[in-house]
Amino acid sequence: MVKITFPDGNVKEYNKGITPLEIAKGISRKLAEEVYAAAVNDQTVDLTRPIEEDSSLKLFKWEDPEGKHAFWHSSSHLMAEAIEALYPGTKFGIGPAIENGFYYDIDLGEGKLLTEADLPVIESKMIELARQKKPFTRREVSKSEALDFFTRKNDEYKLELISDLQDGTISFYEQGNFTDLCRGPHLPGTEYIKAVKLTSIAGAYWRGDEKRRQLTRVYGITFPKQSLLDEYLVLLEEAKLRDHRKLGKELELFMFSPTVGPGLPIWLPRGAKLRERLENYLKKVQAEYGYQQVITPHIGQKELYVTSGHYVKYGKDSFQPINTPQEGEEYLLKPMNCPHHCEIYKFKPRSYKDLPVRIAEFGTVYRYEQSGELHGLTRVRSFTQDDAHLFCRPDQIKEEFCKVMDIIFRIFKALDFKDYIAQISLRDPANKEKYIGSDENWEKAEAAIIEAAAEKGLSTTIELGEAAFYGPKLDFMVRDAIGRKWQLGTIQVDYNLPERFELEYTGTDNQKHRPIMIHRAPFGSMERFVAVLLEHTAGRLPLWLAPDQVIILPISEKFNDYAQKVVGFLNNYDIRTLFDDRNEKIGRKIRDNELKKIPYLLVVGEKEEAENTVSVRKHGFGDQGSMRLKEFADLVSGEVKQQMSNL
Repeated sequence: MVKITFPDGNVKEYNKGITPLEIAKGISRKLAEEVYAAAVNDQTVDLTRPIEEDSSLKLFKWEDPEGKHAFWHSSSHLMAEAIEALYPGTKFGIGPAIENGFYYDIDLGEGKLLTEADLPVIESKMIELARQKKPFTRREVSKSEALDFFTRKNDEYKLELISDLQDGTISFYEQGNFTDLCRGPHLPGTEYIKAVKLTSIAGAYWRGDEKRRQLTRVYGITFPKQSLLDEYLVLLEEAKLRDHRKLGKELELFMFSPTVGPGLPIWLPRGAKLRERLENYLKKVQAEYGYQQVITPHIGQKELYVTSGHYVKYGKDSFQPINTPQEGEEYLLKPMNCPHHCEIYKFKPRSYKDLPVRIAEFGTVYRYEQSGELHGLTRVRSFTQDDAHLFCRPDQIKEEFCKVMDIIFRIFKALDFKDYIAQISLRDPANKEKYIGSDENWEKAEAAIIEAAAEKGLSTTIELGEAAFYGPKLDFMVRDAIGRKWQLGTIQVDYNLPERFELEYTGTDNQKHRPIMIHRAPFGSMERFVAVLLEHTAGRLPLWLAPDQVIILPISEKFNDYAQKVVGFLNNYDIRTLFDDRNEKIGRKIRDNELKKIPYLLVVGEKEEAENTVSVRKHGFGDQGSMRLKEFADLVSGEVKQQMSNL
């Protein structure tokens, strides 16, 4: 017999070798139909894996991330089986579950291409195979057996993956006529997959190396019910309407120029105004918390980033060194702001009384992202971080960390991000060579983050292996208006850069001590934050933040002078006002400016000029009637004041 402990603390005895699925069936038939994976002693496994010892047990349904992961990982195998059946000889790279669905990287062979038109055929084949109700069967194999199997299949991608694995850690999964190298877990059988949608095709270099072969990446998503797929497709259409790339063009916020270079955003006048208002808001908040603004160069000597460790970490993802006329002198476009801020800290001697020192900068950094991974403002080669670095004593870490959290909470409230979770990203204890610094410093830094989050009552998840190379971090994952998850604010505790830069302060004992560094960026980057904000609001920005709050629309050129008078009147109230003086019909002007999502449209003609009024239209609400100029100015000023009071 084995004792099984359930999440509620209840303990039951079962025959040794019982599976999680059998336990679920014993509880209720309905439960057995709704679970997709299990955690035995906190290790996620197949529902059909026998339990051989006393264990804790959790069962995962669709609403659990682990349940979706098993469902979508199984679906990637089903898609691979369908592709292999339709296109014999296909070779397969990797096929993981992702946040919304799955993908598989495939190689159809020289000269063969997959197009969007092929996706419905693959979808149909997946449904056909799913209905055959084939089990997903796990089989442990030796390294030699695995190599022999994929040698016979002439699949160099799987052979390369296997060569990196240790003998005794390798398993195959089989369903129907398909066998794959995989750790799992998977669904009990294909029949769980009821609805399929393959969403897109992209290119992907093997193992992310642009010097290697480009494979075809097929994305898809599946569901246990057709109704769930139907709901998802509606959200997908909504997401297209909210795409920040589309909105950025329509609202004339930013652009990209192939002549300037891919991944290098150019902020247009309206976008620059939006960004300036966000920056000014954060500067105001930071001033309340004692931050000092600095400005540092866009480049630095290569040795600066060698000292910090960024050259080793980001060298291959950075622009190549800039060689000067001075022989042997090399500079880099800065990949991070923190080395520059360390040098600012070293500018003069520091005492324990001077700490904490809080240095803030809207600093532009550069990374040479692969061209295939560039995406609007969310993945660029040049971006501006709302960066700050706090240098503090050990006894100040928790308090300073909590204050940074307060700033992030304040920003989320101001911009209506209500749904978010916090992720504590720690070092991978099994792969410590990826990180710099001593075990002792890492343990202190990780404990500081965990304690600060607990003190704030913050609900957190812990992810091993997601820490920055110099320290653990707390990342905030925000869900937008249609439920998508984005990583925005981040806070990191760092004992290592102060060591590398030999930073010091004089303590109460008159001896030299190392400060601890806190890295933080509440927005993350201005580019990514604006992208997420646009998609969250569908471009309908709050009045206080809108680049242009009001636009005047004269019904004909005869009323341009009155329109200009209204512009001047509203500008005196600090209301950001435009004037559409195009020789177009008023209906066209209204339509065009509604697309720009300007909060208020004011129509003026003979009646308005005679009565010193404006005809008010509010974006999304339509006609609001006629108002006197002072009445309208008070309305807008009051609305802005109300919004600003919540900041």
